[in-house]
Amino acid sequence: MAMSVGGDTAEKPMSDINTTPLVDVMLVLLIIFLIAVPVVVQTVNLTLPEVAFEPTTTKPENVSLSVKNGADGCEVYWNLTRVDSKELLQRAADKLEAELDRLGSNITPDDLPEVHIRGDVNTPYKCIGGTIYTMQSAGFAKVGFISEPPPGSIQVNR
Repeated sequence: MAMSVGGDTAEKPMSDINTTPLVDVMLVLLIIFLIAVPVVVQTVNLTLPEVAFEPTTTKPENVSLSVKNGADGCEVYWNLTRVDSKELLQRAADKLEAELDRLGSNITPDDLPEVHIRGDVNTPYKCIGGTIYTMQSAGFAKVGFISEPPPGSIQVNR
């Protein structure tokens, strides 16, 4: 602490800033944050999945859908044909029924067709989520997403 005691008879104002209270406050805040930060930053221990590029094997019976955000809301395309939600449900149910008739009674889950959804990056999730819900309502169990692989990650099988 700085304090002037007697001495100089000329009364001039003290021009030095007393930094002691500032240092005291900063030390107290430092101690508080050193104690509080480990308490606040708590996370559940998880093992996050590693992202790996896996080439998609396309079977002719798979359904390819494209979803994007258009002027009138969500736009869903079955191959290249635009469909609304009722038509999507009807087409999906008809497609699955035709595949079940073609396969007969000896069916495994691997024999069933899959849905591959390509979603535009600017499409709201409600559009893609609605498409997933519609396809699952029609009976499709496997729904996957087609994405752009990161540059340099294309694998060639030899």
